[in-house]
Amino acid sequence: MNDPIVPLALQGIRRTFIQGDRRLDVLRGVSLELKPGEIVALVGQSGSGKSTLLHIAGLLERPDEGEVMVDGKPAGKLADKERTALRRQFLGFVYQYHHLLPEFSAVENVMLPQMLAGASRGEARKRATDLLSMVQLADRLDHRPGRLSGGEQQRVAIARAVANAPRVLLADEPTGNLDSTTSDTVFRQLLSLVRDTGMAALVATHNHELAARMDRTVVLKDGVLSA
Repeated sequence: MNDPIVPLALQGIRRTFIQGDRRLDVLRGVSLELKPGEIVALVGQSGSGKSTLLHIAGLLERPDEGEVMVDGKPAGKLADKERTALRRQFLGFVYQYHHLLPEFSAVENVMLPQMLAGASRGEARKRATDLLSMVQLADRLDHRPGRLSGGEQQRVAIARAVANAPRVLLADEPTGNLDSTTSDTVFRQLLSLVRDTGMAALVATHNHELAARMDRTVVLKDGVLSA
């Protein structure tokens, strides 16, 4: 039997920033593979390069050296239009701040990425309703973000991130803006949703207790990734 395709692989990623006469080697030959259904915690101090790594993994930024493999395909040298298509098809994103569209309801926020990908309004609403129910927001479908709590807004953002059934979920401090109780609730539902759908996930977090609940942890320090 053939091994399953690795949803996301980073191979020898290097990224350097120049600030005046200073050279900052943020990523120095970082390699990482995410397996289907695996949830990996990305831990590191503030400024260690976690967000840069996630941006490169998500095809939002290009590395100086190295390759990003998405669903077994090299993406580093693709044109921007092709990278956007890969990102839309295979990758989902959750950030510390939810970035919901304030003029749309919860269910509409989750419908929009599906409709942009070609789903009909009816199909998009059904999946959005199912996903919001999975994160216990069935009674908040028609509420706009301004009428939702911070934890509820972040759960809508998580549902939106997986609306197009991505192979990989990339999350940058998804509970970093929440109190401890709400953070635990949101994180439990994030884990449940990821496991139920079988996607791979890379989750950047400062919270070592949350990291310990994932399948494994990798640490980014001085530009180097270690287990």
